[in-house]
Amino acid sequence: QVQLVESGGGLVQAGGSLRLSCAASGRTVSTVTMGWFRQAPGKEHEFVAAISRIGGTSYADSVKGRFTISRDNAKNTVYLQMNSLKPEDTAVYYCASSTYPIYYGRNRDRYDYWGQGTRVTVSS
Repeated sequence: QVQLVESGGGLVQAGGSLRLSCAASGRTVSTVTMGWFRQAPGKEHEFVAAISRIGGTSYADSVKGRFTISRDNAKNTVYLQMNSLKPEDTAVYYCASSTYPIYYGRNRDRYDYWGQGTRVTVSS
């Protein structure tokens, strides 16, 4: 059984930083595409970032240059380092896993396992 557990969310002022973690069990993160999505109040799920089996990355334009996705294979954990946070980054952030290549990384329908989410609130 695959489980993804996010942590690291919280309240931060605009301009601050947070690092989200996604600990996986039942699936090795280095063998699949791992992604981060977010959902703001009243909005649809939005792609944030993805990392491929070989370490290639993809980012939404809205976070490019501010967010970095990475993984620690020894810990079977994926991270999302978020810098220069803005109030519009406020959302529940979800980690997800996909057996599809990163070409499909922005498509949430290609992900078969999801975490429970961690809330990020950025105050102005």
